[in-house]
Amino acid sequence: MRRFDGDRLVVATHNTGKLEEIADLLSPYGVSLTSNADHGLPEPEETETTFVGNARIKAHAAAHATGLPALADDSGIEIDGLGGAPGVYTADWAETPAGRDFVMAMERAWAELEAAGAPFPRTARFCCTLVLAWPDGHDEVFPGVMQGQIVWPMRGDQGHGYDPIFQPDGYSQTFGEMDRWEKNKISHRADAFGKLKACFG
Repeated sequence: MRRFDGDRLVVATHNTGKLEEIADLLSPYGVSLTSNADHGLPEPEETETTFVGNARIKAHAAAHATGLPALADDSGIEIDGLGGAPGVYTADWAETPAGRDFVMAMERAWAELEAAGAPFPRTARFCCTLVLAWPDGHDEVFPGVMQGQIVWPMRGDQGHGYDPIFQPDGYSQTFGEMDRWEKNKISHRADAFGKLKACFG
């Protein structure tokens, strides 16, 4: 594994919440973080059908454009009763002409589970793949997973995305009911970051 020995890192995102979350996780390492937005970089088209493929596209695009190491993630939810959908299309299910509507996406997921007669518990997992890329084209890959189940009705107004219908294994609350920072300690992204830290430690 290649170690990260610099002091500047580009986080390949325009999402300020994700940047804050990553900054919190990397705060012990004294790394200065900037985002795609800070560098005026566009979002590259995500043309792959896997989380690692799309994370690689984003990380390498940012590293190539800035000449700095770049960190990207691609994440989503896989629902077993839907054959692993929505998977890499997790955000696409929420797209509308007026922006993303995750309530609509959650309603679709539940309606499709009902239509399929999916058995209970309706198991699912949140997946996160982190890719740390260098300007020379090298990268390291760190996958993370949080297992759980889909519940209905929606519960909680914390978090984002599909959090109100995802109850992680071993917990009685949904991600939507958990304190954001508590969720971040156990999430799929935390699992991936636990592995990424080997590059920094």
